[in-house]
Amino acid sequence: MKSEEYNRQAAIEYAEKWAFGRNSDYMSFDGIGGDCTNFVSQCIFAGSGVMNYTKDTGWYYKSPDDRAAAWSSAEFLNKFLLNNKSAGPHAKTTPIASLLNGDIIQLHNGMRFYHTLIVVGLSAGIPLVAAHTDDSYMRPLSTYYYVSAQGLHITETYK
Repeated sequence: MKSEEYNRQAAIEYAEKWAFGRNSDYMSFDGIGGDCTNFVSQCIFAGSGVMNYTKDTGWYYKSPDDRAAAWSSAEFLNKFLLNNKSAGPHAKTTPIASLLNGDIIQLHNGMRFYHTLIVVGLSAGIPLVAAHTDDSYMRPLSTYYYVSAQGLHITETYK
């Protein structure tokens, strides 16, 4: 497998384009658990260009009925990015203050990860994020309420 750099700019451009809309190529999960991880997965895909079609543990979207749990679930995306050993993006936990544009932040409520955000800028050291469910772009992380947050720095993509 060939390792390639994650295209952070492409991920951010996708986030900006779709932060307040829905790409009709993908199902919207609004009203059935939220669309945040689905949106961030789309952004990551825009920056990585490859999905992982491994049954059960992969990260892909073909249709509403043919997709990996990691595509639309915060908990499963976390596990996929940190444990992926084959095709697709790879990430490592990183302090929030060290994240780069295009990296991911997941919010935790004390029991589980429940919200996924993508970093699209910084302001005085505070990450600015884009998200769905509560649609936003360039929203300061400091305006969210959560017990803890985990930063996921996307290190590379395997094709």
